[in-house]
Amino acid sequence: MEARGWLLPLWLQGLALLWGRAGIGLAQLSTTAPPAPAQACSEFSQKSCEECLKNVSCLWCYTNNTCIDYPVRSILPPSSLCSLSNARWGVCWINFEALIIAIAVVAGLILVSIAVCCCYCCYCRRRSRSGPDEEEERLARKREEQRLQSLQRKHERKLKHDEIRKKYGLLQDSDNPYSRFENE
Repeated sequence: MEARGWLLPLWLQGLALLWGRAGIGLAQLSTTAPPAPAQACSEFSQKSCEECLKNVSCLWCYTNNTCIDYPVRSILPPSSLCSLSNARWGVCWINFEALIIAIAVVAGLILVSIAVCCCYCCYCRRRSRSGPDEEEERLARKREEQRLQSLQRKHERKLKHDEIRKKYGLLQDSDNPYSRFENE
């Protein structure tokens, strides 16, 4: 558990450094010499935020313009050390409160998008496996009703035509359909 305690601040520091250095070109990054690790953060007190934050293990506090060692035992610096709204780490233009909110919003969006994708994929898979759905069944019932109505109308037309043929003597006996036609 103690190993996780120092990994998260390092991850946050790396994220803030990448975010702050996004506008700097690769050539400028490669020519910048890393700060000497032997310098203590307290040496940068009363100087500037930029000088303090060149060392990633330092934290700048705007309340008293001090550069202090980042408390790696805790994820966030305690309020007794420096309030979150006045603490800067990685870059001078964003405080811890804004950093926490930004990371929470991005993480929330990622989680929501993953959940939506999973639900959509599961829904599509279930729908394709289930066979004909309600819409297809409704259309099949409607086609069958139309077919039965068509057959009924066809039968009614045949009966009507047979009545007309019978009225005018054109209906042949069903017993003997091959009778001789007589001309009168």
